[in-house]
Amino acid sequence: MTPPSIRVLSLIAPMTQLNTPYPSTAYLTGFLRSRGVPAVQEDLALALALELLSPAGLAAMRDQILARPAAERGPHALAFIERFDRHAASIGPTIAFLQGRDPTLAHRIASRAFLPEGPRFDALEVYVDPEGGDPLAWAFGALGVQDRARHLATLYLNDLADVLREAIDPRFEFVRYGERLAMSQPSFDPLAQALAAPPTLVDRTLQRLTRDAIERHRPDLVLISVPFPGAVYGAFRIAQAIKALNPRITTVLGGGFVNTELRELSEPRVFDHFDVVTLDAGERPLLALLEHLAGKR
Repeated sequence: MTPPSIRVLSLIAPMTQLNTPYPSTAYLTGFLRSRGVPAVQEDLALALALELLSPAGLAAMRDQILARPAAERGPHALAFIERFDRHAASIGPTIAFLQGRDPTLAHRIASRAFLPEGPRFDALEVYVDPEGGDPLAWAFGALGVQDRARHLATLYLNDLADVLREAIDPRFEFVRYGERLAMSQPSFDPLAQALAAPPTLVDRTLQRLTRDAIERHRPDLVLISVPFPGAVYGAFRIAQAIKALNPRITTVLGGGFVNTELRELSEPRVFDHFDVVTLDAGERPLLALLEHLAGKR
């Protein structure tokens, strides 16, 4: 049996679907615990989104936008600054509503008087009731207040994502964060150049969350799950932060994207950030790796 001194931390890299937990880390953590291995997990994709979409996160966005010359501020950034007080007041309650902690907010959101509405809401204007009634009744009916509010809240968050992409980090998207750096690239160079560039506000936030997780759990082995191309850049930023903090921690890259796209890996620069790449179902490779680290193979 693996000595209990080998502590394992499993991480989900940003970004994945924020409203649906990706199961890989939960499954592997449960499996490792069943074998007596001290294992914990964290979802850094969700943690990053919640950090950015918070009053403090929006204030950091505002400060960075205001630090730029006025001529360099795009339309999304200008609208965000103009409505900042409303954004700061509404973001916390809106996230609480989407997390199911305050369902009573649905009526205020559905009234369309609570959220500051940006360009994403323009799509609603294509629906017109010729009789002057509710133009969205066809979609939500008279009883669909909760669903209608979730739809409007999602548009609101997408407006904020547009601000992040325009003014903070052009790679940022929910789910597809930096996807072009990993998808169908003939060379590792674009990803290497992005990792060598000065970190953005999004990068710095992810690095801080990574350091906090490492200091909280003190792992010897960190498993980073990359299910989609849109999680590759975040995974490498996480590994970069871990190696800067403690290069003795073993970093492992795995997940669905690795299984499909890196089966013939020949790029040595991957191993500037990761010590191990695992393929296929994670249980057997992890047990073999733990035995190796324990000096048993």
